[in-house]
Amino acid sequence: MRHIRTLAVAGFLAAAVLPAAAEDISGAGATFPYPIYAKWADAYKKETGVGLNYQSIGSGGGIKQIEARTVTFGASDAPLKGEELDKNGLAQFPMVMGAIVPVVNLDGVNAGDLVIDGPTLAKIFLGDITKWDDPAIKKLNPNAKLPSSAIAVVHRSDGSGTTFNFAYYLSQVSDEWKSKVGFNTSVEWPVGIGAKGNEGVSNNVGQTKGSIGYVEYAYALQNRLVYTKMMNKAGKVVAPTSEAIQAAAANADWNSVPGYGVILANQPGDGSWPMTAATFILVPKQPQDPAAATQALKFFAWAYAKGGKMAEDLVYVPMPQKVAKDVEAMWAKEIKGTDGKPLHVTSN
Repeated sequence: MRHIRTLAVAGFLAAAVLPAAAEDISGAGATFPYPIYAKWADAYKKETGVGLNYQSIGSGGGIKQIEARTVTFGASDAPLKGEELDKNGLAQFPMVMGAIVPVVNLDGVNAGDLVIDGPTLAKIFLGDITKWDDPAIKKLNPNAKLPSSAIAVVHRSDGSGTTFNFAYYLSQVSDEWKSKVGFNTSVEWPVGIGAKGNEGVSNNVGQTKGSIGYVEYAYALQNRLVYTKMMNKAGKVVAPTSEAIQAAAANADWNSVPGYGVILANQPGDGSWPMTAATFILVPKQPQDPAAATQALKFFAWAYAKGGKMAEDLVYVPMPQKVAKDVEAMWAKEIKGTDGKPLHVTSN
């Protein structure tokens, strides 16, 4: 499909290209981290000669593929619960953090011009607010020239961790959303048109006047989409900067949840971006192909150690080094070969 992308060795290639070489690392899942995985893959290939074949198919697809053991690792923005990890024999860890942003297509409106808050966003995606000049939007943007045209809602059609985090946030700020829709990787959307992947939503919003959608911030930047500012839990208007993402993650207790499955939406703090999210990697604790799993863990360790600046360049936020070291210690304890020995041993 046009919106499913495969990252291979050192670039962006269609999913129909030749399969990866035997030494290459195979993974599938979340579209949220695709831009940074592509950048890391390019640098890692140049440094080591090892490529990464990553299918950007959505978190739901990534979870299914790793459960079926058809890839070396799965990737999901919706963390699995402890019982799910135990049932499927999986280890889970966060790889990088980023921001989900509302994106709009309105004549005369530039990035950061509009402000939106959680309750208003929920009403738009519930279909309760249908016009751009609705009083709730005008109240947040008293100086903006808002058209009286209809709002065209664009949402994900596939199983999506971006949707999980977006819907989780709306459930935190809207009782109506919580009771009528709730949150999951897939939900019953009250209104709107569906598109596959962050890529699909980006394309649809970019081509549809009067539209609104939600994507990972890197996609908004790459596609020159107009993102909004947001009012956070503290009632402050913030932009999706690295500092705002870091502020949302500042108080995260990563060890408080099995598999580091912390959800960063709607965090307190004056500077916090309200739709911050981590993205996670899933690896079998007893891989069918230990050599491939070892190669994957080497790549992830490299990304923790050397990928921070590249992540920041795309307005992702790298995991704190303390978390990265803790994750690597977990690998040594939990991810083992057929001989019972760890596949990755920390260098320190």
